[in-house]
Amino acid sequence: MRRTRPIVLHPLVVRITHWLNALAIIVMIGSGWRIYNWEPLFGFTFPVWMTFGGWPEVSQHWHNEEGLAGALQWHFAAMWLLVANLLIYIGYGLSSGHYRRSSMPIWPREILRDLRAALGGRLVHNVGERNAVQKAMYIGVITVIVLTVLSGLAIWKPVQFQELTAAFGGYDAARYVHFVCMAAIVLFLAVHLTLTALVPKVLPPMITGRTGRWR
Repeated sequence: MRRTRPIVLHPLVVRITHWLNALAIIVMIGSGWRIYNWEPLFGFTFPVWMTFGGWPEVSQHWHNEEGLAGALQWHFAAMWLLVANLLIYIGYGLSSGHYRRSSMPIWPREILRDLRAALGGRLVHNVGERNAVQKAMYIGVITVIVLTVLSGLAIWKPVQFQELTAAFGGYDAARYVHFVCMAAIVLFLAVHLTLTALVPKVLPPMITGRTGRWR
């Protein structure tokens, strides 16, 4: 009798790094918004309840040095987790062929085709298969995360990383780049979560690693 087993869709390394990346990014966004409130770039600030990272005893008075220090500590801790985790994810993706299988090839014509189908509600989603729009989004968000980390380093240590800061056009320009990258990541998360809600069958394999299909 032929034995069957469930298809392993997401290897353990991919699942662990995926959820650690999600945790790090959420902490960085929340703490980053509190840091932004300290010296806003634009004519608005984020509501305190949407921010993260102040010490409990100063949570109601975030706009002081203690509140800023707490947010910075959380921001940097999440940054190092993100960097280490992202290096593992990219290294595994390149060495194992995961990127080649899941995200390549990708062509502009295919992206436009699938984007039109998605906007028209005609895009078919099969668990374990990424369409061209998803491929472009995943490649794009990894690129944006790298830019976010680099621009963050340029802001954090503008003297020590003066060449990097200069590459972004200076300290002030690096702050704008950092903010735009953050906004792009938030947009990605919003789209990602919306698609997951619309197609909930994609979530269990990211937890268990397996699909409901057998072979």
